[in-house]
Amino acid sequence: MAQPTTSPRQNTLRRPTERTDNRPPRPNRSGASAGRIRTPSLNWGAALDRWLTDQRSTLTLGVLLMLLAIGLMVAFVSYLINGAADQSVVGSALSEPLAESGTEVRNWLGLVGAAVAQVFVFRWFGIGALALPVIVFLAGYKLAFRHELLPLSRATATLLFVAVWVSLLLGYIVLVSNSAETSSLWCGGIGYEVNVALYSLFGWGNLALIGFMLFAFVVYYFNVRTLKLPTISRPDRIRTAPLRDDTLQTYEEGEQNEEDEEDDLSAETVAQPAMASNGYNAVIPPPVPALIEEKQDAIDEPLPPTVPAVIAQSTGVTLTIKNRDVVTDDLDEESPELSATPAPTFEPDPFEEDDLVARHGLYDPTLDLPQYQYPTNDLLTEYQNNRKAQVSDDELTANKIKIENTLRNFGIEIDSIQASIGPTVTLYEIIPAKGVRISKIKSLEDDIALSLSALGIRIIAPMPGMGTIGIEVPNKNREMVSMRSMITSDVFSSSKFDLPIVLGKTISNEIYVADLAKMPHLLMAGATGQGKSVGLNVLLTSLIYKKHPSQLKLVLVDPKKVELTLFNKLERHFLAKLPDAEEPIITDTKKVVNTLNSLCIEMDNRYNLLKDGGCRNLKEYNAKFVKRRLNPEKGHRFLPYIVLIIDELADLMMTAGKEVEQPIARLAQLARAIGIHLVVATQRPSVNVITGLIKANFPARLSFKVTSKIDSRTILDTGGAEQLVGMGDMLLSSNSDIIRLQCPFVDTNEIEDLCEFVGNQRGYDDAYALPEFLGDEGGQTDEKDVDLDNRDPMFDEAARLIVIHQQGSTSLIQRKLKLGYNRAGRLVDQLEAAKIVGQFEGSKARDVLVSDLQTLEEMLKRLKGE
Repeated sequence: MAQPTTSPRQNTLRRPTERTDNRPPRPNRSGASAGRIRTPSLNWGAALDRWLTDQRSTLTLGVLLMLLAIGLMVAFVSYLINGAADQSVVGSALSEPLAESGTEVRNWLGLVGAAVAQVFVFRWFGIGALALPVIVFLAGYKLAFRHELLPLSRATATLLFVAVWVSLLLGYIVLVSNSAETSSLWCGGIGYEVNVALYSLFGWGNLALIGFMLFAFVVYYFNVRTLKLPTISRPDRIRTAPLRDDTLQTYEEGEQNEEDEEDDLSAETVAQPAMASNGYNAVIPPPVPALIEEKQDAIDEPLPPTVPAVIAQSTGVTLTIKNRDVVTDDLDEESPELSATPAPTFEPDPFEEDDLVARHGLYDPTLDLPQYQYPTNDLLTEYQNNRKAQVSDDELTANKIKIENTLRNFGIEIDSIQASIGPTVTLYEIIPAKGVRISKIKSLEDDIALSLSALGIRIIAPMPGMGTIGIEVPNKNREMVSMRSMITSDVFSSSKFDLPIVLGKTISNEIYVADLAKMPHLLMAGATGQGKSVGLNVLLTSLIYKKHPSQLKLVLVDPKKVELTLFNKLERHFLAKLPDAEEPIITDTKKVVNTLNSLCIEMDNRYNLLKDGGCRNLKEYNAKFVKRRLNPEKGHRFLPYIVLIIDELADLMMTAGKEVEQPIARLAQLARAIGIHLVVATQRPSVNVITGLIKANFPARLSFKVTSKIDSRTILDTGGAEQLVGMGDMLLSSNSDIIRLQCPFVDTNEIEDLCEFVGNQRGYDDAYALPEFLGDEGGQTDEKDVDLDNRDPMFDEAARLIVIHQQGSTSLIQRKLKLGYNRAGRLVDQLEAAKIVGQFEGSKARDVLVSDLQTLEEMLKRLKGE
């Protein structure tokens, strides 16, 4: 469980009991903590910021830029055609009106188009100016559609360089051809004048300088680090007889060495690893071995041991030659002669053998959606935040005096008292005098609340690791903790957690970010209207802002049918569902049971993959897969995290009971290591909802305000949640520590904008498919219901696939034959009726009843009546 970045003790804002200056107390601005930003009318900078963050403004500006780009392109092209005739017109337009001069502008956009084009084309870049409208268009497209047609920064750099470089190159051509008067329109003033200056210095070397500019740009733009030229030497001319298949084998690109190696190979050809990826996932194929030709006559001299090494150096291929006749052709007199005598064996370097990472680079799961853009901060509303809760020094002093007097009235003396102001409550830390029993102070909770006229106070006696007693007093004017302030904070943006979630601010105003993967499951409770649904939205927002769709999948269960429906738009990016489910948000109790059991099947499948891959948890497995050390042909794949969120557990327990409790408890017990994490929320934290089996496997619990101390003990194993003040005020229990937090606020329109931003981008073809689960009514197909005379056209191919892999799985047929779920299910039913696979056995794969292909072919012939 993550902790705040600094100790609350060190970062506590303390105010002395007595004022140390003569300044008047700061006035309270009532109602300032919950409203939106209200800036003075003369604050033009803030007004401009609001205008730029308004989606209507960005849409308008984007369309305007695209129209401007089209106009510039038309004006520039027209100027290249009619520019010579328009130059004098543009020059005279400043001195006399066009109507009096009797001349006409030939530019298609009139005088304005001719004047603008003359600046950019004639005076500056020439034909290279055509790149500028493209930059303006790309910028406008991004603003209007919230999507980059091309990466804007890289495209801008490329086009600006092209504009300048083309101008310089054409300027050189115009200069050396002595046609400046007629052709300077094409190179522009920059290209011509720069070339005049450089030509006087370097002469013809000016062209080499222009070429070097292009070379330098390519080196830095494409991150080119070395230049490798082919090595040419006399041994390159060695030609040998072609080796048989049993003596020479070439590893194909991308194949696994463990799967394709055979014991009876007498020679191997291992492709030398190509250069590593240059950062853009480019794959450079390995060099091809030199052609080996046969020679009839052999020479009787022994083969020098250096020849294979020379061949390897010249061809880029390592050869291991055993008992082969190698002959040469057209050798120089100085070259050694070759013989049919057996040559010594040279084993390949095991560290270079089939090095897929060197050839392809590390596997990047985000390349499935390479154009995906993470949500921007302006999607969230910036609420007014006065940095601190409005607690004046006079109020602090008065409260300290009231606490001291109340304790003194009961015969309790204290040595010191200090205050720390938080967003919701102020913590007063007292050090009692010697001989005072702590339990006596804790029993005065109601008396202190009465003297302070507070809604309810909470006494922490003693504070863990502090040596003090804490008294939490609610602030009269609370601070608005906005979600935007949490997302933009350094604590969250620089977090390296696997599943970072921001939970809010502590009493000492520290931002608290936790790792859901380390929790590993979270149990939430709270009475109606106390902020539980907002807390779920905060959790989902944190994950969406931080994770790529290839790294995270969400299973959302919403029995109330209204709380999580806003996330429907994320179906093709972040959501997971059953293959036959119509809606990505699960609301029907029956489908909830099937989904939970499907997650159990997914859990079992993932554990099998971890076992085959020799890994202990999801992080190790994915790291191994990224390094291309796991074979996808054996079923291995990159596994995203799966977060199951249930909005109202009490309703499910009432309607389904044990059917829900059992898979939830099983997931909570086992699913942590394979990246499946649960967030379960309920309004009623009673023992018949949060059963002992569920509660024991949820070490992290979070409680908003509840109605009674019994509910608080049920969820937190201690009281205190009934004393919270609501509106996001919550207690987090983790590792026996209780932390008080103020949950951030995220509004419905912010969630809508976030989901719309993500949903409008290109996503996967469908939601992440969970394994099939048919339940009691599925999988027991009677043979009489399946007509084997009307078999699927893919029946034979599916049967061979099942027998080869010895795995009766619908998902295998889907993946290998690229079929849909329903058709693959019908094929399995037909295979069961034909006695090729066994009956449905829950989460286990069906037994394959045919052991070899020969037996299968005989069965297929009988089915065909042959």
